[in-house]
Amino acid sequence: MVTSSDVPPPARILIIEDERALAQVLGSYLVKAGYDVHYATEGPASVAAARDLDPEVILLDLGLPGLDGLEVCRQVRTFSDCYILMLTARDDETDRIIGLGVGADDYIGKPFSPREVVARVNAVLRRPRPSKTSGSGEPAEERDFGDVRIDPVAREVWVRGRKVSLTRTEFDILDVLSRQPKAALTRRQIIDQVWNAEWVGDDHVVNVHVGNLRRKLGDDPNEPVYLLTIRGIGYRMGLPGSH
Repeated sequence: MVTSSDVPPPARILIIEDERALAQVLGSYLVKAGYDVHYATEGPASVAAARDLDPEVILLDLGLPGLDGLEVCRQVRTFSDCYILMLTARDDETDRIIGLGVGADDYIGKPFSPREVVARVNAVLRRPRPSKTSGSGEPAEERDFGDVRIDPVAREVWVRGRKVSLTRTEFDILDVLSRQPKAALTRRQIIDQVWNAEWVGDDHVVNVHVGNLRRKLGDDPNEPVYLLTIRGIGYRMGLPGSH
């Protein structure tokens, strides 16, 4: 018999959007989908709301009054690893790259349908968590790639003995690649393992996250040694001196 205590509480979604009508429409669809929805309409209050609510997902508009969405994302990332989906009407790809660089997981371009947003939230909350055990059921061991050490159980990464702060998505991509260090994975394969097979969107988002990883690992973007680009395929792990 299933009791009320066995049913997990609905996931909390924080919509940070200054267009109140749009926020309410999105919120109504998300409530119908079973989520606990909260709202913020300007920058400084949205950071406080994210801290107080500890949401699972934030839908974040880039064009906010008081504090723009990029700065909100930076500040939220200092205390939360929740999923952040940017809502942007900006056509400039640079804004989206910067947004992913400061910690957003993905973006949804305006105009969009509320059903699309619900589908993206559903997909991100069903994201498979990379296994913390080996195939034998034993705890996964730490992985060393030159000066980089990856601890899949603690979800920590160290470079030359210094702990590096990664977003949830950045760590998951690194975990997937480092678990299969000799395999060259396509962007779609990475997406299927990190986001899940239901995810829809621009698969070039993987390129941006890999670029951020290279920067944080101290990898030379022109001659990377840790995250190698395999021309015509995708990416695989490498070791210093192996190209």
